[in-house]
Amino acid sequence: MAATPRFRKNAVEGKAAGARAADEPGREHPVGDPGRKHPVDEKLPPLRMFTSGLQHVAAMYAGVVAPPMIVGPAVGLSAKETAFLMGASLFTAGIATLLQTLGFWRIGARLPFVNGVSFAGVTPMVAIGKDRGHDGIAVIFGAIIVAGLLGFVLAPYFCKLVRFFPPVVTGTVITLIGVSLLPVAFNWSQGGNATADDYGSMTNITMAAVTLVIVLALRKVLRGFLQQIAILLGLVVGTLIAIPAGITDFGALGDADVVGFPTPFHFGAPQFEIAAIVSMCIVMLVCMTESTADMLALGKIVGRPADERTIEGGLRADTLGSALSPLFNGFMCSAFAQNIGLVAMTKVRSRFVVAAGGVILVLLGLVPVAASVIALVPLPVLGGAGIVLFGSVAASGVQTLATAALEKGENALIVAAAVGVGLIPIAAPDFYHAFPKDMLVVLDSGISTGCVVAIVLNLAFNHWGRKPDAEPEAEAGADAQPKDPMAVPVAH
Repeated sequence: MAATPRFRKNAVEGKAAGARAADEPGREHPVGDPGRKHPVDEKLPPLRMFTSGLQHVAAMYAGVVAPPMIVGPAVGLSAKETAFLMGASLFTAGIATLLQTLGFWRIGARLPFVNGVSFAGVTPMVAIGKDRGHDGIAVIFGAIIVAGLLGFVLAPYFCKLVRFFPPVVTGTVITLIGVSLLPVAFNWSQGGNATADDYGSMTNITMAAVTLVIVLALRKVLRGFLQQIAILLGLVVGTLIAIPAGITDFGALGDADVVGFPTPFHFGAPQFEIAAIVSMCIVMLVCMTESTADMLALGKIVGRPADERTIEGGLRADTLGSALSPLFNGFMCSAFAQNIGLVAMTKVRSRFVVAAGGVILVLLGLVPVAASVIALVPLPVLGGAGIVLFGSVAASGVQTLATAALEKGENALIVAAAVGVGLIPIAAPDFYHAFPKDMLVVLDSGISTGCVVAIVLNLAFNHWGRKPDAEPEAEAGADAQPKDPMAVPVAH
C-alpha cells in the first residue's frame, strides 16, 4: 500500500504560533529592534506614501482598463459606455485593494497586495455577452456575483492548499508568473494594439528601450527614496520624451468628465443564467489558484510568509471584492502580479503604501479627468518599465528555486515539466485550439496549468509510494530544516 502523504503545517508548533502572533497587524516584529514594527505594517511619511502608491497605480493602470476596453465593444456598448466601464473598474479595483491591504475581521491578506480586474475572465465574458448590449452586461454581472459568493464560501477550504506549495512548487509558479507577464510588456512596447498601423514600429520599440534604459540608470544613480520611485520617475521622463515623438494621446484628457460616479446597476439589474454562472465559477477557481500563488510569492518577498490564515483572508478579500464589483459595474477582481515585481524591485514593503494606491484608484474612478492624466503614459513607455517589473517577479522565482534542493530526487524534473507546460500558452498560443472553450479558461493560463503540474508531480515523486521517513531531528533554531527539504512541505 502506498504511504499516506505526510504534511506538517509548521516545523515547530509553538514557534510558529509565536511567529504568527508577531506578524499580526500592529504587532512588533520579533527580529531586530524589538520596538520596530514589521516593514509590512510601517506607515511612511505622507508624501512618500502618496508617490509610492501612485507608482503602483501607474504599474497596474493599463491592466485594469484593458478588460473593459475589450468587453465593452464586444457586447455592443458605445465608446462613452465603455469609458464608463473603465472608470467603474478603477473604482472597484481600489475597493478590492483596500480590502486586501487594510482588511477587517478575517478578510484581507494585510500584505502590499494589489487587486484589479482579472484577465482570466475576458474570454468567457465576451462569449457570454457578445452583441447582447446591456442585457449581456447584466448577465455577466449576475454570473460574477454568484461566482464571488461561491469563492467566499470556499476560501477557508481552498486556503489549505498552501501545504502543497513547498519551494519546488512556489519557485516554479513565481517564475511562471513573471515569464507569463513578459509578453504583456512586449505587447505594450509595440503599441498595445496589433491592428494599429504603427504596431511594432521602430518609434514604439525605441521608446520602450529608452524607458527601460532610463529606469535602469535611475536605479543606478539615485539613492534612498528617489531610487525607490525610479519606475514612476522613468514613466514621467519617458512620457515627456514621447510627446515630441508623437505617441502621446491627449484626446482622452479633453473628452473626460471632471466628476463622475459609477451609478449602481447602471446597465440594469443583474441577470442569472446557468451557463454563464458555471463559466464564471470556473474563472473564479482559476483566479483563486493564481492569487494563492501570488500571496505565497509576495510573502517571501516581504519577509512575512503567507500561512493558511493569510491566504484565507486574501481569498476572502478577492472573492468579496468580486461579488461587490458588479454593484458598481465592475468585473471580477484578482491579484495583480506586476505589482509584486514592483515591491521586489523597490523594497518598499508597507501595505499602507498599496492602500494609498487603492485610495488613488477610487479617486480616479470618481474623477475621470484625473484617470485620463494617468492614461497619458503611452503603452510603449509602460512596456519598457514593465520588462523590469515582470522580470523582477521571474527573478524572485529563480531565487526561490535556489532553495528547493534541485539536486535531490526528481525536483529538477518537476520544475522542467511544470515550466514546460506552463509556457505552452505563451510559446504556442493556439496549442489548445481544438479543445472545448470551457477548458480554455484553465488551459490558456500558463500559471494555473504549471501550478497544477508542479503540485501533482511533487506529490507523485516526493510523497506517494515512498516509505515513511524517520521524523526529522528537533530543530535547534528558527531556520532549521528537515534533512530532506522536500520530505515535509512546511506552510509558514
